[in-house]
Amino acid sequence: MDYFSIILIAFGLAMDSVAVCMSQSACRSIFIVQRSIKIAIVFGLFQGLMPLAGYLSGMGFAAWIERFDHWFAFIILGIIGIKMFMEQDASTPDSSAGSCECTCNGHQRDSIDWKKVVALSFATSIDAMVTGLIFVPFPEQLFRILFIIALTTVILSFTGMYVGTYFGRQLKFNMNTVGGIILIAIGSKILLEHTVLRAASLG
Repeated sequence: MDYFSIILIAFGLAMDSVAVCMSQSACRSIFIVQRSIKIAIVFGLFQGLMPLAGYLSGMGFAAWIERFDHWFAFIILGIIGIKMFMEQDASTPDSSAGSCECTCNGHQRDSIDWKKVVALSFATSIDAMVTGLIFVPFPEQLFRILFIIALTTVILSFTGMYVGTYFGRQLKFNMNTVGGIILIAIGSKILLEHTVLRAASLG
């Protein structure tokens, strides 16, 4: 799998985390770097490790998956992309600002509610676990792929918290829309490369 596809998949998968980080930061007026880095790392760890679970669960079917890997990629990424479109209203900054974890009796707090962070990290990384199945044909690239996904999520989640803190309440654009488009597009690209273009080269 080429780097361009890996980065696009990582970017698309990270959009769930970005949307949550933006919405949960929308009620904050102060951006604390150290706090945001810690939270972003947790999101990145979950997003990077969950595909490993999907990969391991598919190892027993490796030979079969390799025969239909392009269709798996197209279907899995397409379903996740459509799912992100359907969930877009639930993850806008406005919709969850009222339940921000950063407020307590009207006052902001610098402490981190780790239970909530872990719960949100797990919830936003479930799709990444399913995506791990499409990496079964690329065992030699697995750890590189997981690292790229984790790093991309850390960077984008951190950025999401910054944007959410200062612009979250005014921002109407939904990041899940971006993620959905990217995942559907990369799934279509993989299918196209393995069917139409390969058939053309054989012809």
